[in-house]
Amino acid sequence: MVKIRLKRMGQKKAPFYRVVVADERAPRDGKFIAEIGTYDPTKEPSVIKFDEEAAKTWLANGAQPTETVAKLLKIAGIEK
Repeated sequence: MVKIRLKRMGQKKAPFYRVVVADERAPRDGKFIAEIGTYDPTKEPSVIKFDEEAAKTWLANGAQPTETVAKLLKIAGIEK
């Protein structure tokens, strides 16, 4: 199954995330299929950026977002 999830980047205590489409069996920061956005929780307010077309395409093709990514998609105004 294909999941839309976060890939952790950045230094210790300064996380930065990329929103990626990956096989659910792949490790968290391992191999992924496509990168569709970024999330930076260290900024005030948090910075969320998505490639809307890619996100909608992957959701339409059956990719399942994790709970956190689902919340970020909702904030960004992208629904299933």
